[in-house]
Amino acid sequence: MAEDRYHVVVKPSARRVSARVGRWVNRAGPRRAFDSKALAREWARTCGGPTAPVWIQDAPPWAEDDADGYLVGRSRDVSRSEPPGRQRTLGE
Repeated sequence: MAEDRYHVVVKPSARRVSARVGRWVNRAGPRRAFDSKALAREWARTCGGPTAPVWIQDAPPWAEDDADGYLVGRSRDVSRSEPPGRQRTLGE
């Protein structure tokens, strides 16, 4: 593996929110190498959209894989099945 490449692993969260990411992983697998972090971020922008936000997140130093970053996603649906509870002060 070349040291000067930026290695990205696609996380399940990105596959859940973006059909485009899911199709890419089915064709090519969950790993991709880029010439730079900037190119990885550009690819992430093309994979996402207003209803499918995905982005590149740097891998933490303690990560056990050889990834430099992860393609992650988040659903914008924040609906709750129950209303939020009442907050209490520490004295209650």
